[in-house]
Amino acid sequence: MAINLRGRNFLTLRDFAKREIEFLLDLSADLKAKKRARLWNPLLKGRNVALLFEKSSTRTRCAFTVAADDEGAHAEFLGKNDIHFGGKEDTKDTARVLGRMFDGIQFRGFKHSTVEELAKYAGVPVWNGLTDDYHPTQILADMLTIRERFGTLAGKKLVFMGDTRNNMGNSLMIGCAKLGLHYVACGHSSLFPREDLVRECNEIIAESGSGGSVSATSDPAEAVRGADVIYTDVWYSMGEEDKAAARKALLSPYQVNMELMKSTGNPGTIFMHCLPAFKGNEVTEDVFESTNSLVFEEAENRLHTIKAVMVATIGDI
Repeated sequence: MAINLRGRNFLTLRDFAKREIEFLLDLSADLKAKKRARLWNPLLKGRNVALLFEKSSTRTRCAFTVAADDEGAHAEFLGKNDIHFGGKEDTKDTARVLGRMFDGIQFRGFKHSTVEELAKYAGVPVWNGLTDDYHPTQILADMLTIRERFGTLAGKKLVFMGDTRNNMGNSLMIGCAKLGLHYVACGHSSLFPREDLVRECNEIIAESGSGGSVSATSDPAEAVRGADVIYTDVWYSMGEEDKAAARKALLSPYQVNMELMKSTGNPGTIFMHCLPAFKGNEVTEDVFESTNSLVFEEAENRLHTIKAVMVATIGDI
């Protein structure tokens, strides 16, 4: 059956069925291969996309900009000081203005309710480039990277080390539940995933028959045994700098170092990080620079998966 995502918002992977996520991954791989072969057939010709940023970014901004350009679209960056968004003008009015001028809107910021309100009023597809709760475009890039390395996703074990209730932990758990991976959250019990989201992911697994699983533990050795992927993120996010000292004290036992990588018992275990990394905190330099590290393949795949999201929702396919 053909998959049609035209006109859809992309706010969280909770909103997409397994076959729809797999379609986006297949489209990403196809667009990546065509870019590398220099085979240009612009699928967003004549489109205009708004890139609305409350939070600064390297990968998200660059990926959306290059993806739009590759496919013949114009991308307009709108920083928090460039327009009245969140100041003189409320979210729903900004959404209705941008929706009449642009074919799609990317939002990267703080409250998830903001991107939901944009989607409610814009009248065009809205894409979540990151909120405090979810980071779905990153998960597509992660899953493409894992699939490229292992050839499959189902049955792989992914361990997320650190603050497992942050936007990356939430989104990885949902992605694993949807696609049949075994997800393990490993960190201090005070930072375990939300119980309601764990229940939802277990329901997704039961209803879809994906074969995946979700679990949480505070024991790093137990968590990583037999892992295919060890994933980590910063211990405190933008806007949480006041928590730095407390988080370092709480999460230092969950640092990804060579001893932890070796304790998997699997020489093929890969290391992943959504970047930017605070090397010496959540990951050591030797792991980050090792042959097991796929962080830059993962970063590149932000481009191809974001391109797929835009092409699928507003493009000529």
